[in-house]
Parts: sequence; C-alpha cells; structure tokens
Amino acid sequence: MTLEETNCTIGALVGSGQLAVAEGTETELYERIRNTKLSLKDFLASAGYIKYVGVTDEFRKVLKTFPVPEGETPAGFRKELIFGDDGCLRVDLVRDIAFEKNGERRPTNMLFSANTANPFEVEAMKNFIANLTTNPAIIYEHFLNNPKANKNNQFKDRYEVLEELGRLVGPGVDISVEFDDPFAPEEKLMEEVSRFEEILTPYRLVVKVPHTGPLNTENVGDFLGGKYPAVEEGATKDFFYGHNLAYRLQEKGYKVNFTLMGEPHQTALALLAKPYFINAFVEKRHDQTGRLAQLIENLDKTGDAVYRGMIHDYMMKSDMLASDDTDLAGAEEKARRIVRYRNYYSQEGYDGLDSVRHSLRVLKQANLPDTRLIICNTKSDQMYYDIDKLSVEPEFADMKQRIVLTCEPGYFGRFTGSPTIYTYQRSFLNSVSSGGGS
Repeated sequence: MTLEETNCTIGALVGSGQLAVAEGTETELYERIRNTKLSLKDFLASAGYIKYVGVTDEFRKVLKTFPVPEGETPAGFRKELIFGDDGCLRVDLVRDIAFEKNGERRPTNMLFSANTANPFEVEAMKNFIANLTTNPAIIYEHFLNNPKANKNNQFKDRYEVLEELGRLVGPGVDISVEFDDPFAPEEKLMEEVSRFEEILTPYRLVVKVPHTGPLNTENVGDFLGGKYPAVEEGATKDFFYGHNLAYRLQEKGYKVNFTLMGEPHQTALALLAKPYFINAFVEKRHDQTGRLAQLIENLDKTGDAVYRGMIHDYMMKSDMLASDDTDLAGAEEKARRIVRYRNYYSQEGYDGLDSVRHSLRVLKQANLPDTRLIICNTKSDQMYYDIDKLSVEPEFADMKQRIVLTCEPGYFGRFTGSPTIYTYQRSFLNSVSSGGGS
C-alpha cells in the first residue's frame, strides 16, 4: 500500500497530538466527526498549516434540523473538509442523497426512488430509497381521493400527506412536489413552495416543474376541451415557460426536478435551467415507437392504405398530432421520422432506452456535477431488466450514483424474487415439517 492509498481519521490525528480540537467545538460534535477519514498524504503535505479541527456553522444547522443519535450524522449528507485561514480544518455537511448516515455511500451505483404519495406503500421501502417523487395525479387521484389507498380518509390534504412522508423517510430522502397548477400566478406558486419548504425543510424539498410546450394560461382551457396545436407548434415564450420557472426557482435557492421529458433532444435545453433532476420517460414512449414501427412495416409490406389511416389515428390518440390534423401522408412521414430518431432498429434504441443513453452522455459533458437523471414511466419486467443492465454498461461507469430509477414500490418488489425461491423454500420447509426441526 502506498502513501497515496493510506487514510487516517480525525480522531487518530487528535489522539496522536497532530491536531487539537478547535475552541468552541463541543465534545458531542467532535464525537460525530472523529471517525471522518482524510488522506494521510494530503494531511502531511499541509501539516504546517493545519492546527485545529472543528465543524462548520452549516454542520451545526443540519444537526439542529435533523437531530440524530449521539456520534452520528444524518443520512442524505456527505462530509466535506474545509480549510480556513485560521488554521482550522472544519467538517461540513453537504446535501447528497447518495450518502447514508455518517457520510457512508449508498451501496449501489443506481439510486432508487419511490413514485408514490401513499405512506402505507412507502413504509416497506423507506430504508432503500434515496428519493420520493410525487405529482398531482399521484397525490390526489391515486391516494387522497382513492378510498382503497387513503384508508378511513385518514389524510385530508396534500400537506398532511407530505408531513407523514417526511416523517417516514427521515432526512436521507429527497421529496419532489409539483404545483397544483403550474400556470398559476407566481405569487401563488411561491406560497405553495414556502409551505412545502416549511414541511420538508430546504434540504429535502425538490420543486417539480413540468415542461409546458405550447400551453399557456389562455389556451389551457381549449387544450382540456380537446383543441390543441401540435406539441412543436407555439410561441417561444410558452415553450420556455417551464424553463424560466425552473431557472427562477433555482436562482432563489430551490432544487428543481424538471419533468415531462420524453425525447433526448429536450435534455441540453433543460440543463440550461440548472435543474437538480432531469427526467427520461421511457416505457410508454417505447410502446408507441413499437406500434408505429409495426404499422409502417405493415404498410410497406402490403401497400394497403388502411395502415396509413391507422398510423394517423394512433398518432392522434398519442398526442403526436394537432387535434385538427387530417393529413394522412404528413402523419406517415412524421411517424417514419420518429421511428428513425428513436433508433428502434439499432442497439442504441431497441430497448427504448436511447433517450436515457443520450441524456447521460449530455449530462456527462455538462458543467453540472450534482445533477442526476431520473428514469421514469417503467411498467414491464423487460424494461427493468434493460435498465438494470444499462446502469452497469462500461460507458456509464463514471456516472456513479447519478442515475435514479423511480417507480411504484410494488413494481420494485417484483424484482426481489425469482422462481428459485419457490424451488428451495419448498425443500427447506418440507424438511422442517417432516421432523428436521423442533
């Protein structure tokens, strides 16, 4: 082992007389940092400058916000060392959901996230998630207004739900919360954010901001009534509404989950708003690509114009065309372009993860080291298998813990088991029942 590979602890340096505990650093705080590791080589190189060790004001603030047992630091924070001009080396706590308590990294390269607002579902998975994602449909439709989920109408509004979720998951899990109406006046939006922050603390709150496309306060009523332009047709100010909202929130110090990203071409522009999370919606998009590809193949093989009509109808149903679009030839051309763009027939996109691969490449090149990609909208077993394999592809090995997979807890539960469990448990349990145990 070389000197470069040798670590020491703050406690060892204090115990050997190399460092003194800074005045004003209570014993209780010192006990929380004494096992903090640092490179022995780096310490020796700066030994003539560093005289004391202590903690930052932020360290104290985090401990006050999230009281934890003696000798520990809370989950969701990494320890960083800061050298001050007073000769003191201070331990800081920096928000980072890739870390468990005491500044230990989470075990896996991919982080897991629960896509639910149901506290009864979260309970079973709370120790294994780094993030929790909600939206209005998840909160209202799937939980609050669902008698089977919100048992005995126990929770009355989203604020009660958020309080319980925060209590359940503790300090180590970020919680994304979306506005009820992203087009509401900014004063109303900031009131919502302030209430979210009060419940979740600034450390855990992530404000979820959607891409809005051509929608605005004037045409959203028509949109809900079934009248809308093609998603790529609209005013520049509308296209960048979500970007500007995300940017303003980030400028105010809030973490932003910039959502509703279905195509890889959205990624670079989304990153300009400096979000905390970007997203890739995958499964529904993949299903749509497969259906379009199938219809195009049928059209090419048979020449039957009925398939051109089916392509048009399917694209209308999937919001790929304007509500008044009747151009069958134009729909066919657009469908072919979509299938090509999504690399459906190549190794890049056969599994529907071309958008994930592209987004990770863009993120790797971006100057946003703390931004993570959330993979959303997964339903099938095959999609999980493919995402699991992608996360260990050599190309993305250096994206350590910057990939977050979110879905309902029950979905993840399916992948904790295999038929082997039945095979061997049958043998074990029968052995016990036949007299092998007492």
